[in-house]
Amino acid sequence: MTDLRDPGSVHRRSIRLKGYDYAQPGAYFVTIYTQNRLCLVGDVREGKMHLNAAGSMVARWWAELASKFPMARPDDCVVMPNHFHGIVIIVGADLGVCPNLGVCPNPVCPAGVQGAHVGAPLPEIIQWFKTMTTNEYIRGVKEFGWPRFPNRLWQHNYYEHIIRNEGELSRIRRYIAENPLKWALDRENPACRGKGL
Repeated sequence: MTDLRDPGSVHRRSIRLKGYDYAQPGAYFVTIYTQNRLCLVGDVREGKMHLNAAGSMVARWWAELASKFPMARPDDCVVMPNHFHGIVIIVGADLGVCPNLGVCPNPVCPAGVQGAHVGAPLPEIIQWFKTMTTNEYIRGVKEFGWPRFPNRLWQHNYYEHIIRNEGELSRIRRYIAENPLKWALDRENPACRGKGL
């Protein structure tokens, strides 16, 4: 959307669900794309994702979410050549119960975890993940010659879906697990662009 008073300004339309509290307990499916959909973190061969050093780094930071955000539990994820899919569960502050999902597998971290952001909303969690991976990627460019990226590693926004029940959680976990198998037909695959897929 462009502001007519300033023809040079561009406003991004929010993709968040209006009025929804993204800090409340629940499960969320997120997708994050690299800037310009550049394939920087590995490749898919014979239906399997092969992470390079940068891809392993991205997966490692996802696993670290709970160390920074005690109420966040990283669930299944997949690092694809130019995007990332993951499930994050924000655990209830009292008994560790996620709405519609039963008791979460990991207990709530004890209070007083150093550097922890208790009750942080989903956007803050994803911003932290993007910042940490970007900072380490920049170090990888300087120290190990990883491919450079233009302006930023990740696109400005991300996509999220509120997971509403166990059946949906199972379907999304299966989608994540099977994502590399479908890469040859994936519209995010640069080899498929322009082929009408």
